[in-house]
Amino acid sequence: MDARVPATAAFEEPKAPAGSLLLFFLATYAIMWVCFGTVAAALSAQAPLGRALILLGTYSPSFVALSLTLRSQGSDGVRNLLRRVIQGNVAPRWYLFAAGYMIAVKLLVALVHRLAVGAWPRFGDVSWPLVPLAIAFSTPFQAGEEVGWRGYALPRLAQRFGLAGASILLGVIWGLWHLPQFFIRDGGSYGQSFPVFVLTVIPLSVAIAWLYTRTNGGLLLPMLLHSAVNNTTDFVPAGMSGAENPFTLHATPVAWLTVAVLWVFAVWFLTSMARSESRPAQARSV
Repeated sequence: MDARVPATAAFEEPKAPAGSLLLFFLATYAIMWVCFGTVAAALSAQAPLGRALILLGTYSPSFVALSLTLRSQGSDGVRNLLRRVIQGNVAPRWYLFAAGYMIAVKLLVALVHRLAVGAWPRFGDVSWPLVPLAIAFSTPFQAGEEVGWRGYALPRLAQRFGLAGASILLGVIWGLWHLPQFFIRDGGSYGQSFPVFVLTVIPLSVAIAWLYTRTNGGLLLPMLLHSAVNNTTDFVPAGMSGAENPFTLHATPVAWLTVAVLWVFAVWFLTSMARSESRPAQARSV
């Protein structure tokens, strides 16, 4: 038996001042959009100032979350929030899920493509032995987002909308937050379909929320899953060459298949979270 707590227990947070959640989203958007917008308009992402602004924008969710927590709960609240970054005393299968989920999705997409089209999609030039190292190295840096999105925002949204609804709503907010990076010319997302990206991020948000509820509300496993997603995108590349219009729905078959597969799994995760919430508290497993 793993160390799982009832799903809703992971979302028990002290009452925050009215409007703090809205302030979190507004400040997070403002910092990120100003930083990334400046790079898109006037700087290179490879220049020192450009890199600094991208780093500040990327880490804005956690900076804002820690500031608001300090204001409302003091230093003890900040310590409790940061302590969840290293909270990982769960069964090994959850580590395997976090590290391997997106790999499994990508391989399933490739198989569906082969069955539907009669040919395998293009596979990226990936050094498989280095992938675990890249995921492990990148995982701590995901705290820059996850302390904010899953550590601060998700529990508070769940109190109002339930786990399933919160995971979808946060996915929309999280996806739209990325818009400026699609205008940075020397970035990997430049000109790619932003609507398709958002449709991909929402079911990923659902998967991360489901994992969050299964691992005691800790942030280490969501960080690991986030890192794995970032470091496996080139297994089966979904980007379209020569893309210039981020507001189009025009995307590669691999991109659309990825959306479809992620949503199939997301439906199961949503059902699981809704079922968990509907059970009487005494009937939930611990």
